[in-house]
Amino acid sequence: MTQAVLGIIGGSGIYDLPGLEGAHEEVIESPWGEPSAPLRRGAIAGLPVVFLPRHDKGHRLSPSDINYRANIDVLKRAGVTDLISLSACGSFKEEMPPGTFVLVDQFVDRTHKRESSFFGRGCVAHVSMAHPVSPRLRIHLAAAAEAEGIAIARSGTYVCMEGPQFSTYAESMTYKTLGYSVIGMTNMPEAKLAREAEICYATVAMVTDFDCWHPDHDAVTVQDIVRVLSSNADKAKALVARLAKDFPREHEPCPIGSDRALDTALITAPEARDPKLMKKLDAVAGRILRA
Repeated sequence: MTQAVLGIIGGSGIYDLPGLEGAHEEVIESPWGEPSAPLRRGAIAGLPVVFLPRHDKGHRLSPSDINYRANIDVLKRAGVTDLISLSACGSFKEEMPPGTFVLVDQFVDRTHKRESSFFGRGCVAHVSMAHPVSPRLRIHLAAAAEAEGIAIARSGTYVCMEGPQFSTYAESMTYKTLGYSVIGMTNMPEAKLAREAEICYATVAMVTDFDCWHPDHDAVTVQDIVRVLSSNADKAKALVARLAKDFPREHEPCPIGSDRALDTALITAPEARDPKLMKKLDAVAGRILRA
């Protein structure tokens, strides 16, 4: 079996991952451009772990400026088999107050400025996104949260807005009425690209606020969010440490096929594929292209 390599993408407030044994930075070049930051590679309890701060240290990158393709590509090149996204979010539900962690199981993509696929002209592929999150990873995360005493909701729908502005009241009320659980600015197209790269993916959405729908709370401000981010970041680091300690050392096949998503996805005939694009896909789609 394949050795498990756990990838962690740190969102707002999580720009480093303490506790990595033998930690060192690793710069991996990507044909898709520059990733958010160098990878930080090490181990936790003997499990190989690769960390990437999504916004770079100091929060240099806005959600719309992140090169999501390069980020997923370098994580794939680093051997990551299972990827956990740590992401700040707003909540649409009273039962998910600030400080709650949500194990998202569905996404709604409302972004419009981002490159959302590795494929396109020269090689077309259609991966399934019906179930965008690996259920096996959600089970491991739920167990780790329970062991650490972290309040967690085991399911929820995450709507990804473009940003960088926060929601209007009308938008917030619309998403709440539609039954969505949380709102953020970064998990799409990240989840789509992870699926194309055949990396098992799961999100821990860390609630910082009630967006702007809540009648007893003022409109969201950065100052309010920062106050919650610090507490959430400490809990997230404890969650990751526990997850890594108990995580299987060999990669478990995904029950929904996340790690074999390209088996039936490519539709372009081999003779019609663009050689330049094929070269760029060497890591993302290498398994299927070399078959």
